[in-house]
Amino acid sequence: MLADARTRLRHEPTERRVRADLGGATVVDSTRAVLVWEPRRVVPSYAVPGDDIRAELVAAPAADGDVPGVLHPGIPFRVHTARGEPVTIGDRAGAGFRLDDLAGYVVLDFGAFDAWYEEDERIFGHPRDPFHRFDVRQTSRQVRVELGGEVVAETTRARLLFETGLMTRFYLPREDVRVALAPHPRRTYCPYKGRASYWSAEIAGRRHGGIGWSYEQPLPDAAPIAGLVAFWDELVDVYVDGELRERPGGPIAEAMRREFGLQA
Repeated sequence: MLADARTRLRHEPTERRVRADLGGATVVDSTRAVLVWEPRRVVPSYAVPGDDIRAELVAAPAADGDVPGVLHPGIPFRVHTARGEPVTIGDRAGAGFRLDDLAGYVVLDFGAFDAWYEEDERIFGHPRDPFHRFDVRQTSRQVRVELGGEVVAETTRARLLFETGLMTRFYLPREDVRVALAPHPRRTYCPYKGRASYWSAEIAGRRHGGIGWSYEQPLPDAAPIAGLVAFWDELVDVYVDGELRERPGGPIAEAMRREFGLQA
């Protein structure tokens, strides 16, 4: 079971050459990289032998505070669930972590470096998980989105996105959205789908910032959802063929609400 696997430290070798830049120089260059999942961390990190890091490694203080139950992408790298020692790389404090159970290797904070490359192609967001996938399927079932009793969108042309470990997302044609959408400044990047643009809307007399998103120019695998709009199922009511779906809960849903400043 995937849920059980996430409670353990896991690592997987990769044959890809991995590089990372810092301050205009390549400080990581390795053909011996491994993907590492610390216990309860959702997305993987790269780890490389210390010999493949062209910068000084200095022990750094451990992070203080409680460790959450799920280490989703919004939880900083400095929070660790495995045994080891944080290290400073160059001038980036805590950008590395020496694992006790992976001798000689240093796990790297993706966000602490200026640019990452697999072979000669730049990558964004975080390393792709080789066990993660998504599928998009078109459906003629009636999908209706409501909030506060107001119909936000209604369509029989939705595309359903099924993604490993995540709830189903409903992507709707923009012409089937009944509320006016205004651009929101937030931008995020998904290594599987591409760069997301966010939307705000006035619904039931209240402005909801960042309540929807779209991929205007998605990566090739996500082409079927280009330009379609999805709404946070955690915050709206979704009906499929007239039946109300239960809103997703749990720590990831709560983290999304806090991160976006949204309320249920």
